[in-house]
Amino acid sequence: MHGSYGNVRRLPGRLPKSKAGTDGSGRYMAAIELEGVTKRYGDVTAVRDLDLTVEEGEVFGFLGPNGAGKSTTINMLLDFVRPTSGTVRVLSRDAQAESVEVRRNTGVLPEGYDVYERLTGRQHVEFAMRSKELDGDPDAMLERVGIADAAERRAGDYSKGMRQRLVLGMGLVGDPDLLILDEPSSGLDPAGAKEMREIVRSEAERGATVFFSSHVLGQVEAVCDRVGIMREGELVAEDSIAGLREAVGGEAQLVVTVDAAGEDDLSGVRALDGVSSAHTDGGTVTVSCDSDAKTEVIGALEDAGVTVKDFSTEEASLEDLFLTYAGDGDRVDTTDDGAAADTGVAE
Repeated sequence: MHGSYGNVRRLPGRLPKSKAGTDGSGRYMAAIELEGVTKRYGDVTAVRDLDLTVEEGEVFGFLGPNGAGKSTTINMLLDFVRPTSGTVRVLSRDAQAESVEVRRNTGVLPEGYDVYERLTGRQHVEFAMRSKELDGDPDAMLERVGIADAAERRAGDYSKGMRQRLVLGMGLVGDPDLLILDEPSSGLDPAGAKEMREIVRSEAERGATVFFSSHVLGQVEAVCDRVGIMREGELVAEDSIAGLREAVGGEAQLVVTVDAAGEDDLSGVRALDGVSSAHTDGGTVTVSCDSDAKTEVIGALEDAGVTVKDFSTEEASLEDLFLTYAGDGDRVDTTDDGAAADTGVAE
Protein backbone atom coordinates (compact mmCIF):
# COMPACT_ATOMS: atom_id res chain seq x y z
CA MET A 1 0.00 0.00 0.00
CA HIS A 2 1.08 3.57 -0.59
CA GLY A 3 3.21 4.93 2.23
CA SER A 4 3.49 1.58 3.98
CA TYR A 5 7.30 1.54 3.98
CA GLY A 6 7.90 4.83 5.75
CA ASN A 7 10.44 7.42 4.69
CA VAL A 8 12.81 6.58 1.87
CA ARG A 9 16.43 6.61 3.00
CA ARG A 10 18.26 9.20 0.87
CA LEU A 11 21.90 10.20 0.74
CA PRO A 12 22.31 13.78 1.99
CA GLY A 13 23.96 16.35 -0.23
CA ARG A 14 25.36 15.93 -3.71
CA LEU A 15 28.16 14.04 -5.36
CA PRO A 16 31.63 15.64 -5.42
CA LYS A 17 32.45 17.67 -8.51
CA SER A 18 34.73 14.91 -9.74
CA LYS A 19 31.70 12.65 -10.17
CA ALA A 20 28.87 14.97 -11.21
CA GLY A 21 28.49 17.43 -14.06
CA THR A 22 27.49 21.07 -13.75
CA ASP A 23 25.60 23.44 -15.97
CA GLY A 24 28.41 26.01 -16.08
CA SER A 25 27.13 27.98 -13.12
CA GLY A 26 28.37 25.52 -10.53
CA ARG A 27 24.98 23.89 -10.10
CA TYR A 28 24.88 20.14 -10.37
CA MET A 29 22.94 18.61 -13.24
CA ALA A 30 20.82 15.51 -13.19
CA ALA A 31 21.01 12.81 -15.84
CA ILE A 32 17.70 11.29 -14.74
CA GLU A 33 14.82 13.06 -13.01
CA LEU A 34 11.46 11.49 -12.22
CA GLU A 35 8.91 13.56 -10.31
CA GLY A 36 5.64 12.14 -9.05
CA VAL A 37 5.68 9.40 -11.69
CA THR A 38 2.83 6.91 -11.61
CA LYS A 39 2.10 4.21 -14.18
CA ARG A 40 -1.14 2.24 -14.13
CA TYR A 41 -2.22 -0.67 -16.31
CA GLY A 42 -5.96 -0.80 -15.76
CA ASP A 43 -6.48 -1.59 -12.08
CA VAL A 44 -2.79 -2.42 -11.55
CA THR A 45 -0.39 0.29 -10.41
CA ALA A 46 3.10 -0.69 -11.60
CA VAL A 47 4.85 2.47 -10.36
CA ARG A 48 3.45 4.80 -7.71
CA ASP A 49 4.41 8.44 -7.13
CA LEU A 50 8.10 7.86 -7.90
CA ASP A 51 10.64 10.62 -7.25
CA LEU A 52 14.15 9.71 -8.34
CA THR A 53 17.22 11.74 -9.27
CA VAL A 54 20.47 10.34 -10.69
CA GLU A 55 23.29 12.85 -11.06
CA GLU A 56 25.57 13.10 -14.08
CA GLY A 57 28.65 10.91 -13.73
CA GLU A 58 27.03 8.63 -11.17
CA VAL A 59 26.84 4.84 -11.28
CA PHE A 60 23.39 4.06 -9.88
CA GLY A 61 22.20 0.55 -9.05
CA PHE A 62 18.47 -0.04 -9.50
CA LEU A 63 17.13 -3.07 -7.64
CA GLY A 64 13.79 -4.68 -6.98
CA PRO A 65 12.01 -8.03 -6.75
CA ASN A 66 9.71 -9.31 -9.48
CA GLY A 67 6.83 -6.94 -10.07
CA ALA A 68 8.49 -4.06 -8.22
CA GLY A 69 8.20 -1.66 -11.19
CA LYS A 70 11.86 -1.66 -12.15
CA SER A 71 11.41 -2.62 -15.82
CA THR A 72 8.44 -0.25 -16.16
CA THR A 73 10.60 2.60 -14.87
CA ILE A 74 13.38 1.82 -17.36
CA ASN A 75 10.83 1.70 -20.19
CA MET A 76 9.53 5.13 -19.18
CA LEU A 77 13.06 6.56 -19.30
CA LEU A 78 13.31 5.38 -22.92
CA ASP A 79 9.73 6.41 -23.82
CA PHE A 80 8.76 2.83 -24.59
CA VAL A 81 6.03 3.28 -21.97
CA ARG A 82 4.47 6.59 -20.98
CA PRO A 83 3.57 7.51 -17.40
CA THR A 84 -0.02 7.91 -16.33
CA SER A 85 1.05 11.01 -14.41
CA GLY A 86 4.24 12.78 -13.41
CA THR A 87 7.27 13.97 -15.40
CA VAL A 88 10.31 12.12 -16.72
CA ARG A 89 13.43 14.01 -17.78
CA VAL A 90 16.55 12.35 -19.15
CA LEU A 91 19.75 14.30 -19.87
CA SER A 92 17.83 17.52 -19.13
CA ARG A 93 15.29 16.69 -21.84
CA ASP A 94 11.64 15.72 -21.72
CA ALA A 95 11.67 11.94 -22.18
CA GLN A 96 8.47 12.07 -24.25
CA ALA A 97 8.71 15.27 -26.30
CA GLU A 98 12.44 14.81 -27.00
CA SER A 99 12.67 11.02 -26.98
CA VAL A 100 14.65 10.80 -30.25
CA GLU A 101 17.38 13.08 -28.92
CA VAL A 102 17.41 11.23 -25.60
CA ARG A 103 17.96 7.90 -27.31
CA ARG A 104 20.64 9.40 -29.57
CA ASN A 105 22.68 10.22 -26.46
CA THR A 106 21.83 7.05 -24.54
CA GLY A 107 23.39 3.62 -24.83
CA VAL A 108 21.13 0.72 -23.88
CA LEU A 109 21.74 -2.90 -23.02
CA PRO A 110 18.14 -4.09 -22.63
CA GLU A 111 16.96 -7.23 -20.94
CA GLY A 112 15.39 -9.66 -23.42
CA TYR A 113 17.28 -8.20 -26.37
CA ASP A 114 17.67 -10.04 -29.66
CA VAL A 115 20.21 -9.98 -32.50
CA TYR A 116 19.93 -10.25 -36.27
CA GLU A 117 20.97 -13.85 -36.77
CA ARG A 118 22.16 -13.41 -40.38
CA LEU A 119 24.32 -10.36 -39.70
CA THR A 120 27.90 -10.60 -38.48
CA GLY A 121 29.14 -9.00 -35.30
CA ARG A 122 30.84 -6.26 -37.30
CA GLN A 123 27.64 -5.55 -39.25
CA HIS A 124 25.74 -5.10 -35.98
CA VAL A 125 28.17 -2.45 -34.76
CA GLU A 126 28.18 -0.77 -38.19
CA PHE A 127 24.39 -0.64 -38.03
CA ALA A 128 24.55 1.00 -34.60
CA MET A 129 27.00 3.58 -35.94
CA ARG A 130 24.81 4.39 -38.96
CA SER A 131 21.73 4.74 -36.76
CA LYS A 132 23.54 7.44 -34.77
CA GLU A 133 25.05 8.94 -37.93
CA LEU A 134 28.57 8.32 -36.65
CA ASP A 135 31.83 7.18 -38.17
CA GLY A 136 34.09 4.82 -36.29
CA ASP A 137 36.00 1.57 -36.20
CA PRO A 138 33.62 -1.33 -35.51
CA ASP A 139 36.53 -3.70 -34.95
CA ALA A 140 37.86 -1.49 -32.15
CA MET A 141 34.49 -1.69 -30.41
CA LEU A 142 34.35 -5.47 -30.82
CA GLU A 143 37.86 -5.63 -29.36
CA ARG A 144 36.74 -3.60 -26.37
CA VAL A 145 33.91 -6.00 -25.53
CA GLY A 146 36.05 -9.06 -26.15
CA ILE A 147 34.65 -10.57 -29.35
CA ALA A 148 36.95 -9.18 -32.05
CA ASP A 149 37.87 -12.71 -33.13
CA ALA A 150 34.21 -13.33 -34.00
CA ALA A 151 33.72 -10.17 -36.08
CA GLU A 152 33.01 -12.12 -39.27
CA ARG A 153 30.77 -14.74 -37.67
CA ARG A 154 26.99 -14.50 -37.94
CA ALA A 155 25.47 -13.42 -34.64
CA GLY A 156 23.04 -16.32 -34.88
CA ASP A 157 26.00 -18.59 -34.11
CA TYR A 158 27.05 -16.59 -31.04
CA SER A 159 26.66 -17.95 -27.51
CA LYS A 160 24.45 -16.07 -25.05
CA GLY A 161 27.47 -14.41 -23.48
CA MET A 162 28.81 -13.32 -26.87
CA ARG A 163 25.44 -11.85 -27.79
CA GLN A 164 25.47 -9.96 -24.49
CA ARG A 165 28.90 -8.53 -25.32
CA LEU A 166 27.78 -7.62 -28.86
CA VAL A 167 24.71 -5.69 -27.71
CA LEU A 168 26.81 -3.93 -25.07
CA GLY A 169 29.23 -2.88 -27.82
CA MET A 170 26.35 -1.47 -29.82
CA GLY A 171 25.22 0.48 -26.75
CA LEU A 172 28.69 1.96 -26.29
CA VAL A 173 28.80 3.38 -29.83
CA GLY A 174 29.28 7.14 -29.82
CA ASP A 175 30.37 7.45 -26.18
CA PRO A 176 26.83 8.05 -24.90
CA ASP A 177 26.20 10.42 -22.01
CA LEU A 178 23.96 7.85 -20.34
CA LEU A 179 24.22 4.07 -20.25
CA ILE A 180 21.19 2.04 -19.20
CA LEU A 181 22.28 -1.52 -18.48
CA ASP A 182 19.48 -3.96 -17.65
CA GLU A 183 20.90 -7.25 -16.31
CA PRO A 184 24.27 -6.70 -18.03
CA SER A 185 25.95 -9.76 -16.50
CA SER A 186 23.36 -12.25 -17.71
CA GLY A 187 25.06 -15.06 -19.59
CA LEU A 188 28.60 -13.90 -18.85
CA ASP A 189 31.27 -16.11 -17.35
CA PRO A 190 33.44 -14.79 -14.45
CA ALA A 191 35.96 -13.23 -16.83
CA GLY A 192 33.16 -11.53 -18.77
CA ALA A 193 31.57 -10.25 -15.55
CA LYS A 194 34.91 -8.76 -14.52
CA GLU A 195 35.28 -7.09 -17.92
CA MET A 196 31.76 -5.71 -17.56
CA ARG A 197 32.70 -4.09 -14.24
CA GLU A 198 35.81 -2.59 -15.81
CA ILE A 199 33.78 -1.15 -18.69
CA VAL A 200 31.29 0.40 -16.26
CA ARG A 201 34.12 1.98 -14.28
CA SER A 202 35.83 3.33 -17.41
CA GLU A 203 32.56 4.82 -18.68
CA ALA A 204 32.02 6.54 -15.34
CA GLU A 205 35.60 7.84 -15.37
CA ARG A 206 35.07 9.56 -18.72
CA GLY A 207 31.95 11.24 -17.25
CA ALA A 208 29.09 9.02 -18.43
CA THR A 209 26.17 8.23 -16.15
CA VAL A 210 25.44 4.54 -15.69
CA PHE A 211 21.99 3.30 -14.63
CA PHE A 212 22.75 -0.29 -13.70
CA SER A 213 20.04 -2.85 -13.00
CA SER A 214 21.08 -6.34 -11.96
CA HIS A 215 20.06 -9.28 -9.81
CA VAL A 216 23.74 -10.17 -9.25
CA LEU A 217 24.15 -8.06 -6.15
CA GLY A 218 27.90 -8.61 -5.92
CA GLN A 219 28.23 -6.81 -9.27
CA VAL A 220 26.12 -3.90 -8.08
CA GLU A 221 28.03 -3.56 -4.82
CA ALA A 222 31.34 -3.55 -6.71
CA VAL A 223 30.58 -0.66 -9.08
CA CYS A 224 27.71 1.50 -7.85
CA ASP A 225 27.96 4.86 -6.06
CA ARG A 226 24.36 4.61 -4.86
CA VAL A 227 21.48 2.17 -5.08
CA GLY A 228 17.73 2.50 -5.17
CA ILE A 229 15.46 -0.35 -4.09
CA MET A 230 11.92 -0.66 -5.44
CA ARG A 231 9.11 -2.66 -3.88
CA GLU A 232 5.50 -2.86 -5.07
CA GLY A 233 5.97 0.17 -7.31
CA GLU A 234 7.51 2.39 -4.63
CA LEU A 235 11.07 3.50 -3.95
CA VAL A 236 11.70 2.16 -0.44
CA ALA A 237 15.40 3.00 -0.16
CA GLU A 238 17.87 5.27 -1.94
CA ASP A 239 21.37 5.78 -0.62
CA SER A 240 24.98 4.69 -0.77
CA ILE A 241 25.57 1.15 0.44
CA ALA A 242 27.31 2.56 3.51
CA GLY A 243 24.29 4.79 4.12
CA LEU A 244 21.90 1.86 3.84
CA ARG A 245 23.98 -0.06 6.39
CA GLU A 246 23.71 2.89 8.76
CA ALA A 247 19.97 3.16 8.17
CA VAL A 248 19.31 -0.45 9.20
CA GLY A 249 21.22 -0.09 12.43
CA GLY A 250 24.82 0.61 11.61
CA GLU A 251 25.99 -2.61 13.22
CA ALA A 252 28.88 -4.76 12.08
CA GLN A 253 30.01 -8.17 13.19
CA LEU A 254 33.41 -8.09 14.87
CA VAL A 255 35.06 -11.52 14.70
CA VAL A 256 37.93 -11.83 17.18
CA THR A 257 40.35 -14.78 17.17
CA VAL A 258 41.56 -15.53 20.72
CA ASP A 259 43.65 -18.12 22.56
CA ALA A 260 40.68 -19.12 24.68
CA ALA A 261 37.51 -17.45 25.94
CA GLY A 262 34.46 -18.49 27.93
CA GLU A 263 31.05 -16.91 28.30
CA ASP A 264 32.13 -15.38 31.64
CA ASP A 265 34.86 -13.47 29.82
CA LEU A 266 32.25 -11.63 27.74
CA SER A 267 30.40 -9.85 30.55
CA GLY A 268 32.48 -6.68 30.10
CA VAL A 269 31.92 -6.74 26.34
CA ARG A 270 28.16 -7.16 26.71
CA ALA A 271 28.02 -4.21 29.11
CA LEU A 272 29.47 -1.81 26.53
CA ASP A 273 27.32 0.82 24.84
CA GLY A 274 26.82 -0.04 21.18
CA VAL A 275 27.07 -3.83 21.69
CA SER A 276 23.89 -5.79 21.01
CA SER A 277 25.21 -9.33 21.33
CA ALA A 278 28.38 -11.34 21.94
CA HIS A 279 29.11 -15.06 21.97
CA THR A 280 32.11 -17.38 21.76
CA ASP A 281 32.95 -20.92 20.70
CA GLY A 282 36.16 -20.88 22.72
CA GLY A 283 38.59 -19.82 20.00
CA THR A 284 36.50 -17.10 18.35
CA VAL A 285 34.46 -14.26 19.84
CA THR A 286 31.72 -12.82 17.61
CA VAL A 287 30.28 -9.43 18.58
CA SER A 288 27.48 -7.44 16.94
CA CYS A 289 28.26 -3.80 17.61
CA ASP A 290 28.33 -0.26 16.29
CA SER A 291 31.41 0.51 14.23
CA ASP A 292 32.76 2.96 16.81
CA ALA A 293 32.57 0.33 19.59
CA LYS A 294 35.08 -2.07 18.06
CA THR A 295 38.12 -0.70 19.87
CA GLU A 296 36.32 -0.86 23.21
CA VAL A 297 35.36 -4.49 22.54
CA ILE A 298 39.01 -5.45 22.05
CA GLY A 299 39.95 -3.56 25.21
CA ALA A 300 37.22 -5.26 27.26
CA LEU A 301 38.41 -8.70 26.16
CA GLU A 302 42.00 -7.91 27.09
CA ASP A 303 40.84 -6.50 30.45
CA ALA A 304 39.16 -9.87 31.05
CA GLY A 305 42.50 -11.61 30.53
CA VAL A 306 41.71 -12.89 27.02
CA THR A 307 44.64 -12.94 24.58
CA VAL A 308 43.54 -11.40 21.27
CA LYS A 309 45.36 -12.92 18.29
CA ASP A 310 43.53 -11.32 15.38
CA PHE A 311 40.23 -9.67 14.45
CA SER A 312 38.18 -8.77 11.39
CA THR A 313 34.98 -6.91 10.65
CA GLU A 314 32.09 -8.32 8.63
CA GLU A 315 29.60 -5.68 7.51
CA ALA A 316 26.12 -6.27 6.13
CA SER A 317 26.30 -7.25 2.47
CA LEU A 318 24.09 -5.70 -0.19
CA GLU A 319 22.14 -8.96 -0.11
CA ASP A 320 21.40 -8.43 3.59
CA LEU A 321 20.36 -4.84 2.94
CA PHE A 322 18.22 -5.82 -0.04
CA LEU A 323 16.35 -8.39 2.02
CA THR A 324 15.79 -5.86 4.79
CA TYR A 325 14.03 -3.49 2.39
CA ALA A 326 12.56 -5.84 -0.21
CA GLY A 327 11.54 -8.71 2.07
CA ASP A 328 13.20 -12.08 2.69
CA GLY A 329 10.75 -13.92 0.46
CA ASP A 330 12.82 -13.00 -2.59
CA ARG A 331 15.86 -15.04 -3.53
CA VAL A 332 18.90 -13.10 -4.66
CA ASP A 333 22.23 -13.97 -6.23
CA THR A 334 25.43 -12.50 -4.82
CA THR A 335 27.81 -14.39 -7.09
CA ASP A 336 29.89 -12.85 -9.85
CA ASP A 337 29.56 -15.65 -12.37
CA GLY A 338 26.59 -14.07 -14.14
CA ALA A 339 25.12 -17.54 -14.59
CA ALA A 340 22.13 -17.38 -12.29
CA ALA A 341 18.80 -17.43 -14.04
CA ASP A 342 15.64 -17.00 -11.95
CA THR A 343 16.63 -15.26 -8.74
CA GLY A 344 13.42 -13.43 -8.05
CA VAL A 345 14.74 -9.89 -8.47
CA ALA A 346 14.96 -9.48 -12.18
CA GLU A 347 11.91 -7.42 -13.08
